[in-house]
Amino acid sequence: MRLPRSLQARLALLLGVLLTLLWIAAASVTAVILRHEMDAVFDSALQETAQRLLPLAVVDIVGREEDGVTQRLGAIRAHDEFFTYIVRDAQGRILVQSHAADPAVFPAWDGPGFRQTATHRLYNDEALQGSIRITLAEPLEHRATVAREIQMGLGLPLLVVIPLAFLAIVLAVRASLAPLRRFRNRLAARNARDLSPVPAEDLPSEIAPMASTLNSLLDRLKAAFDAERSFAANAAHELRTPLAGAIAQAQRLQSETLDPEAARRGAEIEEALKRLTRLSEKMLQLARAEGGRLRTGDPKDLRPVLGLVVSDFARSAGADRFDLVMSDAAVLSDLDPDTFGILCRNLIENALKHGAPDIVVKIGLTAEGVLTVANECLAIAPVTLGRLTSRFERGSGAGAGSGLGLTIVQTIAERADCTFTLSSPIGGQETGIEARLDVSGGTARRLQRIP
Repeated sequence: MRLPRSLQARLALLLGVLLTLLWIAAASVTAVILRHEMDAVFDSALQETAQRLLPLAVVDIVGREEDGVTQRLGAIRAHDEFFTYIVRDAQGRILVQSHAADPAVFPAWDGPGFRQTATHRLYNDEALQGSIRITLAEPLEHRATVAREIQMGLGLPLLVVIPLAFLAIVLAVRASLAPLRRFRNRLAARNARDLSPVPAEDLPSEIAPMASTLNSLLDRLKAAFDAERSFAANAAHELRTPLAGAIAQAQRLQSETLDPEAARRGAEIEEALKRLTRLSEKMLQLARAEGGRLRTGDPKDLRPVLGLVVSDFARSAGADRFDLVMSDAAVLSDLDPDTFGILCRNLIENALKHGAPDIVVKIGLTAEGVLTVANECLAIAPVTLGRLTSRFERGSGAGAGSGLGLTIVQTIAERADCTFTLSSPIGGQETGIEARLDVSGGTARRLQRIP
């Protein structure tokens, strides 16, 4: 038999079965001891009855006028006679017998003491130098009936006690494991980004070392991740100034040289440095997304943020490249406005770089907090679509991209409890790609908790 996987069920089952077996064994031993004691009591009663009846029988027989006459005693009232007896003389003639005595049950006299046949327990005694002999008989079935009643009296309460004991064991085990369940629930409630220590002050001493080891591991993992994010953020931040200086030098070289080949190489250097600058900015955004606080707890309208980002792109790409549709009602979310700006910027930038040229990018923000960014392009295979959120993964037309835009969006969505999906082609079309981001999830649940 396979034991349950649950520690609580396993302990309850094992303790219950063990306790049941112990109770059955104890009841069986008790029944055996009681049967032995009961036999001793019945034998003593059998002997005592014979010794009480024998003197009375002697007086009655000695006073008779005729010898060898059998006298059967009559019953005063109807009753069960468990002890029957006969009184015989030395020749074996029956002189006195009880009203329910069956002479066939009584064997021939073979001396005083206890005897036992297949059906009865017997006791023999004698008086007047063996001239008057008494034999008492008790049916063995009577003793067996009494023994069964005792066993039933011991066993029937177990039918009630054992279920109650099982219930008590389950409740006791459940109460004892409550701290472990709370620890499990706290751990299960964590997402992949939460590496803070799990409270474990109320755990039993046998489990506490495991919790302490787990919290130590979480601390080491958090320190390692923090160091990694800090390095990426610091590196991206520190690269800004030298990259800006290098770009200025490349631009100055182009303006001062008269050699067309040198000017061309200067332009290539400038473009490479600008790509490196954009990459460092993406790395800085990614580090912030992985380590920053993305929810403020104070819902604000997101429409001004989206409008500002679209206006910024419109100055460089042209206002005719965008079709912006926003809800007339306020779109409230406790998502950090700067974080929402990063989301909008990356999605729109990705649509401009990887969409068909001179095609309008459709941007929408509903009252429920759903942001959509769609652009025309060839339909993308599901396998490729699933890889676009991986780091440094580019689409087929991603010549100038860093491969981090959708990764940043996916990272922020996971940490901020948002829902981010990519679909291609666009619904109702055979081409295009649409990014859909629901930023209201965390806000809706938080507002529901407020009475």
